[in-house]
Amino acid sequence: MRLSSAGSGTVARSPVHHPLFARYYARLSVGAETRLGMAGIRERLLAGLSGRVIEIGAGNGLNFGHYPAAVAEVVAIEPEPLLRRLALESALRVPVPVDVVPGVAEALPVKSEAFDAAVLSLVLCSVRDVARALGEVRRVLRPGGEVRFFEHGRGGGRMMVLTQRTLDRTLWPAMSGGCHLARDPVAGLRDAGFELGPQRRVLLPERGPRLPTSYCALGTAWRPGEPAGRRP
Repeated sequence: MRLSSAGSGTVARSPVHHPLFARYYARLSVGAETRLGMAGIRERLLAGLSGRVIEIGAGNGLNFGHYPAAVAEVVAIEPEPLLRRLALESALRVPVPVDVVPGVAEALPVKSEAFDAAVLSLVLCSVRDVARALGEVRRVLRPGGEVRFFEHGRGGGRMMVLTQRTLDRTLWPAMSGGCHLARDPVAGLRDAGFELGPQRRVLLPERGPRLPTSYCALGTAWRPGEPAGRRP
């Protein structure tokens, strides 16, 4: 396994530092694998991938064990130091080669058109500039490259959306590592010039009360320029 903590350069000080949230998220996410069915969602998110993959906002690396054997390499970008350390530990336990590197979504430390696929998993809610981040995804994907996404965002009725927007303007981002509740990840992908493929709405939890964080989208998109016959 080829493993790196520095990638294409050394970062003296991380631009993202949420130590309290990172500890909370690390504990919560492990429990959600079974309690909320996240392990099954990760399987569906990553099924059928192959070649070189970039994962943006890898968190503590819970996706790594779900990459299929046809994936030649995963470059996992994670800016938060504690979560990056946990991701490095996760990378040591999986058969697919994983490089964990520091970096932010708005300035990915990798070459253009270097990847066959990109994975966005609960990250667009917290990037500082969605349009710039998705522009970087387009840059690093080869023409016709695939995006797999699982993101939460705006959903529910008018009162729920109002609640999400109110929380975004007040305490939620500061309490939740920069997370925003009322963003629309599917619209963001469309606005960035990606061609949208199959997608489905996912509710977390599937049964039980609807929370501002419950409304998720699981799907596929492509960078334009896909060779004929590539899509299923």
